[in-house]
Amino acid sequence: MVFNSLFPVFVLILSGSLLKRFGLTNDVFLQTSDRLIYYIFFPILLFWKIGAAPTDLFGNSALYKSAILTVVIVYILSTAFIVVFKVPDFKVGSFSQSCYRFNTYIGVAIVLSALGEDGLRHFGILMGIIIPIINVLCVSTMIWFSGEKTFSYSRIWQVVKGIISNPLILGCVSGIIYANLADGFPPYIEGLFQLCSFAALPLAMLSIGAALSIGSIKEHLKLSLIASGFKLVVLPVVGYIFLMKFGVTGVALKVGLIYFALPTSTSLYILSSQLNSDTELASAAIALSTILSFFSLSAALLINPL
Repeated sequence: MVFNSLFPVFVLILSGSLLKRFGLTNDVFLQTSDRLIYYIFFPILLFWKIGAAPTDLFGNSALYKSAILTVVIVYILSTAFIVVFKVPDFKVGSFSQSCYRFNTYIGVAIVLSALGEDGLRHFGILMGIIIPIINVLCVSTMIWFSGEKTFSYSRIWQVVKGIISNPLILGCVSGIIYANLADGFPPYIEGLFQLCSFAALPLAMLSIGAALSIGSIKEHLKLSLIASGFKLVVLPVVGYIFLMKFGVTGVALKVGLIYFALPTSTSLYILSSQLNSDTELASAAIALSTILSFFSLSAALLINPL
């Protein structure tokens, strides 16, 4: 199961890197592809899978409480590390984000591959709950450690507006609303959404591979490795403890384990850039955590649901 679930995802990520290296894709293609994935294909995929979910999935509070508490605890621990070890203000935003943000695209791909549609519905609802919380933590940290006496409220509003209008969140929330108002989709809509989903995951994996900056790891090895330790070791361990404490079992347990083991999000680069944090450290943390996540995800998949 581990090999079957991870092999397609990581081969596509590697292919994305190789295709760009050999000039078969370029920045213009990748930018266009990213927009299509982010604004159209992925939101449709999430809306479709969540919209067809049984309404009893939305009452699985134990999984969602476990995820929220785990993220908050790792946030506190990583912030304590920043203060105690005096991480430079310019690097704080990128470091903090990389300790608890998660890669949505890889998460969807692996959950769908390992657990099918039932797992993806759990994961989609979890995304809709946890993404706004993570973004608030990220923005708050970068503003607090910015070192500026006055803040650009227009820039902060841009970030807040981006959170509110996040297409992935909108896809999840609209799916939840639809699932509680209707009973599934007509066959012709199912067919349309299915075709859109065929494009979403392969393009997303190729894009992630093309964006990986391996060269940046060497220059920022220490902080990116520590951040990866928080993301791929501390967060899964704390998450597992809460999953056990709240009695999460079955598919929900497996979804939680995969979620905690995911690499950090590629979007942390964008937010770091918007709030003047170290984008090179962000690139290093993304690349290193993506590579090392093969091991954390393998461990998560090897744990059998109770």
